[in-house]
Amino acid sequence: MNRYTVTNNLEHNRQIFADIFSDCADIKMVTMQLGQTKQLQCMVAYIEVVASASEYGNSEIGRLLEALFVCNQENVADFLMENSRGMTDVQMYTNLKDAAAGLLTGDLILFVDGVDRVFKIPDQGYPGMGVQETGSEKVTRGSNEGFSDSVKTNTALIRKRLRATELKNVEQTIGRRTSTLVNLMYMEGIARIEVFEEIKKRLSRFEIDGILDSGMLEQLTERHWASPFPQFQTTERPDRAVHALLEGRIVLLCDHSPVVLILPTDCNAFMQTSDDYYNRPQIVTLERIVRYLAAFFALSLPALYLAVINFHTGLLPTSMLLTFAQARAGVPFSSLAELLMMEFGFELLREAGVRVPGTMGNTIGIVGGLIIGTAAVDAGLASPVVVIVVAFTALCSFAIPNEAFATAFRLLKFGLILLSAWLGLFGYLLGLLALLIHLSGLYSFGVPYLMPFAASGVEDGAQWKDSIVRFPLFWLDRRPVYAKRDNRIRFRWKADQADRQGADHTDDKDQK
Repeated sequence: MNRYTVTNNLEHNRQIFADIFSDCADIKMVTMQLGQTKQLQCMVAYIEVVASASEYGNSEIGRLLEALFVCNQENVADFLMENSRGMTDVQMYTNLKDAAAGLLTGDLILFVDGVDRVFKIPDQGYPGMGVQETGSEKVTRGSNEGFSDSVKTNTALIRKRLRATELKNVEQTIGRRTSTLVNLMYMEGIARIEVFEEIKKRLSRFEIDGILDSGMLEQLTERHWASPFPQFQTTERPDRAVHALLEGRIVLLCDHSPVVLILPTDCNAFMQTSDDYYNRPQIVTLERIVRYLAAFFALSLPALYLAVINFHTGLLPTSMLLTFAQARAGVPFSSLAELLMMEFGFELLREAGVRVPGTMGNTIGIVGGLIIGTAAVDAGLASPVVVIVVAFTALCSFAIPNEAFATAFRLLKFGLILLSAWLGLFGYLLGLLALLIHLSGLYSFGVPYLMPFAASGVEDGAQWKDSIVRFPLFWLDRRPVYAKRDNRIRFRWKADQADRQGADHTDDKDQK
């Protein structure tokens, strides 16, 4: 018999269990007497703080023990084996190592003398932060709820909004030491099953000591690891995750992380926000145009400035050229060194603002930028034009909704700056061409990254209505390419379109 096999001898089981958790001061084992005569011994093992003996009366284990205290001693074993599942969500183990793993999930383990099973009984679980407001995805309209650090809470937040039996939730454990819970959620009949199988395959092809955040899963499962562009979309908003599920995409949730991964994705999805579908299409279209222009300037403006100033001054009007020359008078550095110095200074301010706790971080970013920029101009170390270019570029990078997507533009900006300093506009265009070639060959779980601007025939033009220009909601009647081809319809009128328009026209006449 295996040493870790559960026997009907409580003392033997207790000794083996104590050996497993030797030198673990936070693992508590409490012995008590059961039955009407109080002669049947039992033991409850739990993690300190996660569960407390003083709270048994208000918990699942407390209600179960109350029933066992008044039960006949000879019937306790039968009662546990037959009725415990009806009273609580109990799981039985025959191996003490499995029971130890169950204890580490934050539940309680019950041992009873004379019973060759141990019982895992749910409790309050590990302490954690509850549902709170999202920090990085602010919206002007819509829910303010954000994901928490608990994967169970996060799946409940999605279920709260998507009450469909077709919503499936597949759970698995990753990490030899951490045993981190990872959940894959998808809509049966809408999501493509081959994408679901592909992400499961990628999750099972590696072993690691521990997974502490969804960012580790993202790096271990993405195919194009050298690309600066993310192949997963991230979100902290449950409504955004539900919208993705209804499009036929898959949501990956990781325990201890409030950031959820969405797959597959494309560049257009990174430029959208949750409240794009809560506001009128005209204002949303304007906002999306602003975002795309902001992405272009965040990538290109410093490089264009450098190329024109150093190589192609003839492109500028004479008055503007004289203004730039006067602004640079007395600056001891080259235009490249000046630009790189200011860009590095702003990146330093951005990083300091993130790391400084509390509201002081925002103060450092704003005040520090003003003070350093003004001081650099007054000291003759930088021209006012460069300060304006760097500040406007940073402002444009903040307008990109997804932080991971914006980071790629911040990184590639420096590559374009160096190419423009070397070859002028030819280097700038060469860098843009290399970027387009890279994006054209980039895929996210089989979906072209440049959708719907490339390979639009694959999705029958449905995503064009929800790209830079957002059409009215009743025109967005087809799901994107993520969904199964035979289940693309997501909206239809109950009555005939002509009848509806006629009724609307009649209502307008009546009002007049």
